[in-house]
Amino acid sequence: MPRVDNDAFYRSALAAHGETAEGVHWNSTETQEVRFRVLRDLLPDDLSGLTLVDAGCGFGDFYCYLERHGERPGRYLGLDVMEPMVETARGRTGCEIRILDVLNDPLPKADYYLCSGAMNTLTREESDRFIRNCYAVCDTGFVFNLLKGWNTSPTYNFYLPSEIKRLGQELAADWRIEEGYLAGDFTTAFIKKQEREC
Repeated sequence: MPRVDNDAFYRSALAAHGETAEGVHWNSTETQEVRFRVLRDLLPDDLSGLTLVDAGCGFGDFYCYLERHGERPGRYLGLDVMEPMVETARGRTGCEIRILDVLNDPLPKADYYLCSGAMNTLTREESDRFIRNCYAVCDTGFVFNLLKGWNTSPTYNFYLPSEIKRLGQELAADWRIEEGYLAGDFTTAFIKKQEREC
């Protein structure tokens, strides 16, 4: 059973805060961009030849962050289940943004998948499936962040880095975990070994 009604959860934030970081349940634009910086650091230096899929893209803020820093992936594709967010992301980015459920719909192939915050209200089983689904269709890697801590919240989904490390080992991924940039948060890269050695 889901932790929360995601549709109501995000629509209420959107109604209260509009098309802002708070409107997708981040504390502030500043903390959202700290997370984006760490995610970006775990991607290759040159994105210009890569297809990047942003799973749970919200308003397309990560793409806008890249643009502000003078970067664009070769192709950016955003995925989200919330129609109002998809419409906003299309307008903000000018990119292809699809209404798509990562847990249940077929996923497009890409060099890299990225996820910032979209797993924060999922159950453990859903998060596991989300990670596995994204990792299965990426050619090179999946980079994502999670809330860090003991899984005791009725609303939010917390993990310990050691749990994610074990999942990476099970998937036979090269893994890297970044911590310390914000309290209660960590970022992970799962990289496919055969691709990284090329």
